Amino acid sequence: MKAKLSEYLTNQKLKIKELVADLSKEFKYVSILGADTIGYTYGVSRTTSSVGDSSWSERGFVIRVYNGINYSEYSFNSLDNLENIKSRIKEISVSDITILKEKGIILNKYPLIDEDELTDEFYSEYDQDPFAVPSEEKLKRMTELMNIGLQKDEHFIDFRVSYEEVKISKIFISTKKDLAQSILYTNMSIVGIARKDGNVKYDYTGFSGLIGFEIFNQAKDKIDIVAKSVISLLDAKRVKPGEYEIICDPSVSGLIAHEAFGHGVEMDMFVKNRAKGQEFIGKEVASDKVNMRDGAKSAVEVGTYLFDDEGTLGTDTLIIENSILKSGISDLLSALKLGTVPTGNGRRESFERKAYARMTNTFFEGGNDSLDDMVKSVKKGYILEGYFSGMEDPKNWGIQCVIAKGREIIDGKFTGVVVSPVLLTGYVPDLLKSISMVSTNNDMELSGTGACGKGYKEWVKTSTGGTYIKAVGRLG
Repeated sequence: MKAKLSEYLTNQKLKIKELVADLSKEFKYVSILGADTIGYTYGVSRTTSSVGDSSWSERGFVIRVYNGINYSEYSFNSLDNLENIKSRIKEISVSDITILKEKGIILNKYPLIDEDELTDEFYSEYDQDPFAVPSEEKLKRMTELMNIGLQKDEHFIDFRVSYEEVKISKIFISTKKDLAQSILYTNMSIVGIARKDGNVKYDYTGFSGLIGFEIFNQAKDKIDIVAKSVISLLDAKRVKPGEYEIICDPSVSGLIAHEAFGHGVEMDMFVKNRAKGQEFIGKEVASDKVNMRDGAKSAVEVGTYLFDDEGTLGTDTLIIENSILKSGISDLLSALKLGTVPTGNGRRESFERKAYARMTNTFFEGGNDSLDDMVKSVKKGYILEGYFSGMEDPKNWGIQCVIAKGREIIDGKFTGVVVSPVLLTGYVPDLLKSISMVSTNNDMELSGTGACGKGYKEWVKTSTGGTYIKAVGRLG
């Protein structure tokens, strides 16, 4: 079954083309992005259940025009008055320049966008339409999962299940482009919470994909994983701060990829001289075991699309190749300013927000090692599993990752000791250059249950992951 473009956008295409044609008589570049996203969230816990609108829901348009120096934009949510829209974007294209000049601000000049003729469309595929399944059925299935989790151990005080379904419809019309896409994804999270002797611990797992209601078929198998992890945390110890051999599971390696060479190579930061990564293009930044990718075409997950919010086709960008930093990821305007080829990473939180260089599907590629061999090679260290959060300083390339837990390994064997929580810190090149083993693509896992902010705002859906990696890390 294929996702379908929203009826609303389908019915508005002629008006949008008319608007582009009229504005093109005055402006050398005109484009319009139309977005119509619907979605719902569901939650179940011991004390409550909920149904609500997804935070990603939106319906509206944004025009971009070349004002002779750079680009002006105007967002709106109705095409009922085309004359008013044309009048507003004309006013804005003038005021953007005059107001800044009056304030003594030096204007950044940008070249004119040069497009090729292109008509294309993309519709994701799934087995079962989640929007056709009654809410009562979803809540019933989620309640069953919660009850299975609660019965796993007497120490559980809650077992929360959340689910989200989203369908994104977008069109991009310019003088030379006519693009359309409709993408449906679902994601789920299962959170186990247990208490022992007044000590409360929790852990979770998340899973997602360009799939429909069939995502529920994966959920039951995840409960045992979460339950065992939470119970192990009840007797967890504090890690003694220091440098250790570490094995990172796919979720942790994905977090490192996302924080270290996701934000660190967003090329709008290159334009502003706020990213250390700019200094290392073409240089060694990791061990020769490391290859890393990002792109809407790099994987099939929540970061997948045909075109970004500036009408640039998504790509598969090889960021690190055998230790060498090869490329950053860019939005269209940053690429114009830097004289590079745009990578299709220009993304907006909504039609009302600015487009920035943002990640899509970011992950470490697999290597040639087995997880068993990696464990056997550890003299003293931990396997790090799951994460709570992460931060990175693009200017100085420091990284901080809050890991859910570490399982101790001594002389190649698990001791049964669990430490939690674990803080992984360090200088990005030092951490990545210490990578000595990478497991195969058979261990590859990506997840897109969360969202990524640009600093503290501008949220977009991304997926992260990879395989197991062995490195040396500073833990606290």
